[in-house]
Amino acid sequence: MTGTTIGLTMGVVMMGMLALRVQIGIAMFLTGAVGYVWVSGWDPLLAYLKNAPYGRFSLYDLSVVPLFLLMGQFATHGGLSRALFRAGNAFIGHWKGGMAMAGVGACAGFGAICGSSLATAATMSHVVMPELKRHQYKPSLAGGALAAGGTLGILIPPSVPLVIYAILAEQNIAKLFVAAFVPGVLAAIGYMLVIAIVTRVDPAAGGPGSPKHTWAERLTTVIDTWPVMLIFLVVIGGIYGGLFTPTEAAAVGVIATGITAWKSGGLKGEGLMQCIYGTATGTGMMFLILLGADMLNSFMAVSQMPVEAAAWVESMGFGPFTVLIAIIVIYLLLGCVMDSLSMILLTVPIFLPIILGMDYWGLGIEEKAIWFGMIALVVMEVGLITPPVGMNVYIISSMAKDIPMATIFRGVLPFLASDILRIVILVLFPSISLFVLRWIA
Repeated sequence: MTGTTIGLTMGVVMMGMLALRVQIGIAMFLTGAVGYVWVSGWDPLLAYLKNAPYGRFSLYDLSVVPLFLLMGQFATHGGLSRALFRAGNAFIGHWKGGMAMAGVGACAGFGAICGSSLATAATMSHVVMPELKRHQYKPSLAGGALAAGGTLGILIPPSVPLVIYAILAEQNIAKLFVAAFVPGVLAAIGYMLVIAIVTRVDPAAGGPGSPKHTWAERLTTVIDTWPVMLIFLVVIGGIYGGLFTPTEAAAVGVIATGITAWKSGGLKGEGLMQCIYGTATGTGMMFLILLGADMLNSFMAVSQMPVEAAAWVESMGFGPFTVLIAIIVIYLLLGCVMDSLSMILLTVPIFLPIILGMDYWGLGIEEKAIWFGMIALVVMEVGLITPPVGMNVYIISSMAKDIPMATIFRGVLPFLASDILRIVILVLFPSISLFVLRWIA
């Protein structure tokens, strides 16, 4: 049996394990280990396990992951989300659908200091959902807007999945953060436009607007958001300006958000232990998936499956954009059953070499890697709100138990249309992701 046949067989086995609800990290590790033994034997597997896991987890760049997670935990417990929503609502809450737009804007702002979509969705639904209900927003629009807005947590830098992609693709983390900024802003604007369209097609969906605020009130709410703006400027500005490495910036962000959370009372009592526990469990989950993905990818490497897949694609004569569209479709399908981190770890070692070997708009190797990273991240973001997994939808449903999950899934459909349009734009116009890099180069 050839290595490719063994690789395909174990891929089917892994999908079967996922269908049986085996944890993704364990499924990838067991599949990779059994496949490795099948191709190379026990001794090579034991030699791999002796050195490779230590080599992976001693990597300095990975220390940024628990730091960004802890930063998000402090931001969640520090009450920063409420100030962001109040500021957005003061400016546009009186518009038709303006309160939901303010919720999306607050998600974008919170994502800029959090880096996790699930944390963004959970935190903002706790703050915004009661206000949307009180102003008689339809449950489908309220739930759909917050589920979609929560996805901005991984798109607006800093982003934990982007860090993992940078490590896998051997790209500069700071450059990926720069490239993600404009697509993230476009996503927030697109979601706000969707809300505007929905509330004009169905005026009852938006409910009555909040009272119009004076400029003095607006200024007060903006001033209240100064911790968020300061943290964002220090962390992201420090990375862009070359003052900090991403890991150093994350450490500075942890200190800043920790002080803010402590001053607001969010770390009193059980608050600090909840932050530490949440960071530990999140880091453990991510590192287990990373270990499983490394094992699976090592098996794929010895089976020669990625090399043969790339050669097969080349021999079939498929055009570059045909291949890219096929990859995007695969990502959309995987997004229905996997989370974004698992998709990155599982697919990037296979798909990225294929993309780098083709010509797209005359881009260089680094530009193609960064451009593909942006496309992949946006497509993975779509998976957070598509059935049957749709983790953000589950989060919103658990926070608003009176809204059926099916109602929220219906509510996200218009936002999915916005996501698909944004994917098309990013494919056709790579400069959207790359022009800032070229400008600061």
